[in-house]
Amino acid sequence: MIGPDGGMLGVMPPDEALKIAKSHHLDLVEVASSARPPVCRILEFGKYKYELSKNKRNKEKSAKRIKEAKFRPRIEEHDYMTKVRRSEKFLHQGNKLKITLMFRGREMEHIDLGMNLVRRAIKDLEGVGKPDDQPKLSGRFIMVNLSPLPENQRVLRFNSLEEVEVEEPDDEQEEDFQEETEDEKVEE
Repeated sequence: MIGPDGGMLGVMPPDEALKIAKSHHLDLVEVASSARPPVCRILEFGKYKYELSKNKRNKEKSAKRIKEAKFRPRIEEHDYMTKVRRSEKFLHQGNKLKITLMFRGREMEHIDLGMNLVRRAIKDLEGVGKPDDQPKLSGRFIMVNLSPLPENQRVLRFNSLEEVEVEEPDDEQEEDFQEETEDEKVEE
């Protein structure tokens, strides 16, 4: 039993706990039903519900987003630079980035070209992010995750600060860039 001031009142029967709650003009709320004995707290129920919803909203806001940049081994230079510019922007805004390179058919014979391309992208983005691990071949894909550097260490190479500060609406998705939250990634 937890009192209205947050102090422990000890183990007691429900009737006695309810009398204490009524005397303080508050509610008796079960906060941990799976514990033995169950943990109850004396508090204002409306305020408690509000705090729970507020905490849930803050968690959803603070969930980091993972943006994905998809490359192909035979990508042209201009397309590569466009993807690197967008990736740099995402990392500079504090998002994580997942670089994926997909092989098709006979391209699998030249895995070294794909690895070189992914390493080049990592090197081009080293001013705003660092790889979490080495690029790994998984089936037809080479994947690596990049985490943003601390804000005071980020240096832009391919964008200006004005371009990076412009937030894009979330509903505007391109086929080569996808978003997912940390929670969605864990489910995969």
